Parts: sequence; structure tokens; C-alpha cells
Amino acid sequence: MSKDLNSPFRTKSVEQSIRDTQEPEHALRKSLSAWDLTVFGVGVIIGTGIFVLTGKVAKENAGPATALAFVVAGIVCALAALCYAEFASTVPVAGSAYTFSYASIGELPAWIIGWDLVLEFALGTAVVAVGWSGYVQSLMDNAGLHLPPWLQGPDMPGGTFDLLAFLLVLALTAVLVVGVKLSARITSVVVAIKVAVVLIVIFAGVFFIKGSNYRPFIPPAQPRPSGSGLTEPLIQVLSGYTPTDFGVMGIFTAASVVFFAFIGFDVVATAAEETKLPQRDMPRGILGSLVICTVLYVAVSLVVTGMQHYSDLSVSAPLADAFKAAGHPVYAGIISFGATVGLITVCMILLLGQTRVFFAMSRDGLLPRFFSRTHPKYRTPYRPTILLGVVIAVVAGFTSLSELATLVNIGTLFAFVVVALGVMILRRTRPDLPRAFRTPLVPLVPIASIAASVWLMLNLPAETWLRFAIWMAIGAVVYFLYGYRHSRLHPARDTGGKPGGEGR
Repeated sequence: MSKDLNSPFRTKSVEQSIRDTQEPEHALRKSLSAWDLTVFGVGVIIGTGIFVLTGKVAKENAGPATALAFVVAGIVCALAALCYAEFASTVPVAGSAYTFSYASIGELPAWIIGWDLVLEFALGTAVVAVGWSGYVQSLMDNAGLHLPPWLQGPDMPGGTFDLLAFLLVLALTAVLVVGVKLSARITSVVVAIKVAVVLIVIFAGVFFIKGSNYRPFIPPAQPRPSGSGLTEPLIQVLSGYTPTDFGVMGIFTAASVVFFAFIGFDVVATAAEETKLPQRDMPRGILGSLVICTVLYVAVSLVVTGMQHYSDLSVSAPLADAFKAAGHPVYAGIISFGATVGLITVCMILLLGQTRVFFAMSRDGLLPRFFSRTHPKYRTPYRPTILLGVVIAVVAGFTSLSELATLVNIGTLFAFVVVALGVMILRRTRPDLPRAFRTPLVPLVPIASIAASVWLMLNLPAETWLRFAIWMAIGAVVYFLYGYRHSRLHPARDTGGKPGGEGR
């Protein structure tokens, strides 16, 4: 631990973090394998991104070279994944980037990243639940079934409450309370359906590819339409640099967009404490899920831009509409079904990730310790799961969240930066720690990860940065009013060697 326990930058030793996981009332059940982790990763990564972003980016940013944009984004994520894999195997404790930064950088940065992750996963869960509701209502309309207008959600004319999004989050909350292994089994079934649909798209679409649609593979560069004020990318506001569409630089512009289709592999790290052999299985789960999804993304983008010229692609449903244009509407229905089913796992795993971060912060005393008690039978963090599940269900039911969705993106990139920084610091401060997996080429890989993440963050709108800064400022206030003094590392919490603040 840090020598100065009065400092907000005091660190919690890796050994103490691991000892905390062995307290019976605050321990999680270890039941996950490398396969479960990989399924979780694939389950949360493959969502609307592959069904929607592919066509949008191809039409507006990169043309057929969208496949290269997915490769670039995959490399950026791989750099971060290598850092996550070292930490998750060295510090197999719930909390992901929060726990990692607590052991390396200090308590205040750990609180900030935990505060950030709670928002990221909460908004992500709510946004995905609302998106799932839209898909289901569309399928119901096709079958002649309709909800009363006021229960269709605030995004619909005359809508007030999104009943389907609300019920989905509550149902997934119940599943997570019962056990993470049950969650893994449900996820396995849904991921199998989702991957099957993606493979159908790839193998069926190959027969409708026209070589002429790939010419030119990298369309000529075009200046991007400039935004105004806070809607402009931050890099444009600060330097006047204007990103371009198409051309070589358009590939990187597209990469900053399709990167968000990869968000989720970091959620795998939140389940480290519930993994049977984390030193071996965490790196396999994190890197395995990322490789699988990158290959699928590249294949889908090549197929869809080969089936239909990029300038003719639909923005809202490019894969389904490409098959309709080829005269095969049945495939379009299969794709819509796959997207609907697939979003269930995305929602559940984001909710799982959030509850584990909240649980870890409460076990450390930075949030009320009441929430760090696990269920006596299921060994799950049932209190934060129920609290957060109900709150998110209400938010998903009443709120139109499209404006806030980009906060999920900046929050993820910020976590990437912190984790890469933490790897370098912990290598210097604790070279003695046993590391089952070691990030290669340190410090080059972490530095490259930080640089790539910051570049993508700079391409986000200035208004996203403003909202993010406001949320972080609120978090700092909460820390100094509550977390700093209630932390189990605070000298005033010392109770003769026993953990302080055991609030029941």
C-alpha cells in the first residue's frame, strides 16, 4: 500500500485485493471457464454494430475499405486487450479497470474510473434495452400485434413509457441474481444463434458479390461536412484539423466510428473474480473474443460492400436491405431476428459488468458497504444487482437516450488509457508480482494503446467531452464528501486489523 494513507492517491496492494475476495460474506462464486469468458466477450461485442455500423460507415466514410477500418479498430482494441489481459491475470478481482488502477495509480484515479464505468455500463444497458424494444416492436408489427401507443416508448409518437425495455432489464436482473453460471448458459445459447446469423450473412452473401462493387476499393478523399460549435470533433475545435471521408485518412475516420462496435471486451475483465483459473483463462477469454469478432466484422463488411455498391447501402439496416436488393427478403428477416435475440446478451453482460464494478467499490468502502454482501445461497452481489437493475429499468422505460450514447464511447476509451498507464506503473513499482500473462514490448504497447485511444477520443464531439467532464466533476465531489473518509484504507477506519465499516 501507499505509505501515506491520508493521500487520495493511496494504493491498495494486490495482496490485500486478493485477500478481500476470500471474506466469506463478500466472496463471489468461482464458476467460469475460458469458454464462458469468450462467450461473454462475443456476446457483448456482437450487437447492433455489426448489423448497422457496417453500412453506415461504408456509405459515409470509407466505402469498401471499411474492412480495413475494422482491422485498424481491432488493432487499437488489441493493444488495450493485451494490457487488460496482464492485469486480469495478475489481479483476479472484480472491478476491471477500477481494481487495476487502485493497485497501480491510486484511490482517487480508481474512484474516477469506477465512477466512469458505472455510468458507461448503465447507459449502455439502457440504450441497448431501448434498441431491443424497437426491434421487437417491429417484429410484432409484422405479425399484426401492437402495444398501446403510450407503452411504446418516448421515441415513438404519443409514447410515454417503454414497457418492453423495462421488462427486459428486470428479467435480466433476476437472472444475474440467481447466478453468473446461469447467465453464461443463457448467453451461450443466444450467442450461438447470433453467430449463426452472422455466418449465414457471410456465406449466403458471398454468392451475390459483384467484383465491380469493390472498385475503387479506397474511394477518393472528400472533406467532411463541418459541424458547428460543440458538435465538431474536439480535435477540430482545438486545432482546426478537419477529418476527411474516404481516401486513406477516411479509413482512420471510419475506424473511430466502427471502434464502438468493439466495445464490450473489457467487460470480460469484470468477471475475473468469478473465474476458476483466472491466470490462464482471463487472457484467453479477452483476446479470444476480440479475435473472433474482428474476423467476423471484416468478413461481413467485405460481403455487404460486395453485394451492393457502397453509395447505395442503407444506413438503418444495411445487411437486411442488401439481401432485399438482391431479391432475398427471407434472409432480411433472419438478420432482424438475429439482431433482436443478440441484443439480449449485450444488455445482460453490460449489466453484469456494472454490478461487479459497483460491488468492488462498495467492498473497498468507497460506496456503502451494505452493497458488498453476497447472496448466502447464490454467492452473487444481489443487492447492487437489484438496485442498479431497477434504476436502469426505469431509465430505459422513461428516457430517450440517443443523445447520451456517446458517453459510453468516451468512457470506454478513458478506461483503456488508465489500464495501459497502470500496466507501466505496476511493472515499475511491483516487478516482483507473479504475472501469468505479460503484455509484450512494455512500455511500447501500453504507450501505443494510450496514443490510439486518445486519438479516437479526440475525434468525438466536443459536447461529449463536456458531458463527460461534468460527470467526472460530480464524481470527484462525491469522493471527497463520502469515499475518501469511508475508504477501508483511511486511517480512521482502522479497527485493529479488521476491515472497517462493515455496514450490514
